[in-house]
Amino acid sequence: MTDDFYCDEVLSGRTPVRVVEETGAVLAYHHTRPAYPVHIVVIPRRHIASLLALDAADQDLVAEMVGVIQRVAARVLVEHGAARVITNLGAYQDSKHLHWHVVSGGRLE
Repeated sequence: MTDDFYCDEVLSGRTPVRVVEETGAVLAYHHTRPAYPVHIVVIPRRHIASLLALDAADQDLVAEMVGVIQRVAARVLVEHGAARVITNLGAYQDSKHLHWHVVSGGRLE
């Protein structure tokens, strides 16, 4: 197994997920190990290592991802009164696959 949980487990179908929204290029689902009461992950279906690995050729994918993130965050905001959108880099990024967290509520212990 590599350090890419999303390709190795989620996109391969090895780890089942509860889908929130999906498009041809983007998947949003409830985190398999949530750190917040509401914790949704948004990922591209194609491997991209991180936010810093995006380039000009990814413009359409970025637009599609932002659209999904906006819709998911808007639903979380309406349902829970607040939302955060987070991406991590470097040592903060456990899985080396670009992903965004849409969360609400205090961090779970």
